[in-house]
Amino acid sequence: MVNDHTGSRDGKSAMAEIQYRFHYPLQVRFADTDAQGHVFFGTYFTYFDEGLMAYLRNLGFPVKTLLEMGVDMFYVDAHCQYKASATFEEMLHVHARIGRIGNSSFTAELAIYKAVNGELLATGELTAVIIGVETRRPVLVPDKLRAAIASYEDSQ
Repeated sequence: MVNDHTGSRDGKSAMAEIQYRFHYPLQVRFADTDAQGHVFFGTYFTYFDEGLMAYLRNLGFPVKTLLEMGVDMFYVDAHCQYKASATFEEMLHVHARIGRIGNSSFTAELAIYKAVNGELLATGELTAVIIGVETRRPVLVPDKLRAAIASYEDSQ
């Protein structure tokens, strides 16, 4: 999904804007909210996960394909900066891109916006380590995945 949103990595400076080509739409469920009536803070990590999984599916690498390739992934680091709140039944767009690929890991940069007006709700990162299915130890990011990410991100 192509979009024209940008997100500020530090939430303070337009100088640190990140361009997102991909977004995943989702609707806030009642179960996502807390007693205060807005989305529970921990739920944003679930939204980030859903957005990253949709991004990887879009590139042709759903979890099933990764497993067939003999690899899986573990999240080893996660960050979220909250900017505003969302409530039950609001439509959101979870924007995702891969900002860094290392030898055995990658970091996804994410931002969540209200679909109706583009208000930025949260920014964050998820770092995943690629592991061998059999060994459960870090392995190199597969060349096919690396190439798909580079091709998608560089084709703006």
